[in-house]
Amino acid sequence: MFHPPVVAPRIRLRTAAVMVRDGAVLLHRRAGDSFWALPGGKVEPGESAAEALVREFREELAVDIAVGRLACVAENFFAHQGVAEHEVGLYFVAAPMPSSGLACDPGPFLGVEADCGLEFAWFSSQALSVLDLRPSFLRELLREPDPAFVHIVHRP
Repeated sequence: MFHPPVVAPRIRLRTAAVMVRDGAVLLHRRAGDSFWALPGGKVEPGESAAEALVREFREELAVDIAVGRLACVAENFFAHQGVAEHEVGLYFVAAPMPSSGLACDPGPFLGVEADCGLEFAWFSSQALSVLDLRPSFLRELLREPDPAFVHIVHRP
């Protein structure tokens, strides 16, 4: 009997910002996606997760942010476009620099990632309950404006 080969999940390290302003959380999505997530991206070899987060905001929105303490480590298992993924996420409390549009403008903000457009927007805690927010554990994590540190293993 033929058994197809088992493909191990692709593992990657991601960093993300838990950014709260006036009770609203900053989220982003790629052009064409229906779901929202915390902004951030892949940690490149040789850089810390905090350095990667600063780089991602500079690349995608041309803004500077201040990275604070680590709020969450999440092991997230999911499939994306038919590929099994094992993402280790480091979620940091972060804030826009006072001179940044993120600090005072209502948005939304348009950004870019490689050749794909990005949309960034602030969402109230009430709006989070009806959004397609991924990973889904974020709904619980984001209920607190300054969440206590937590380690999450998420298998939807």
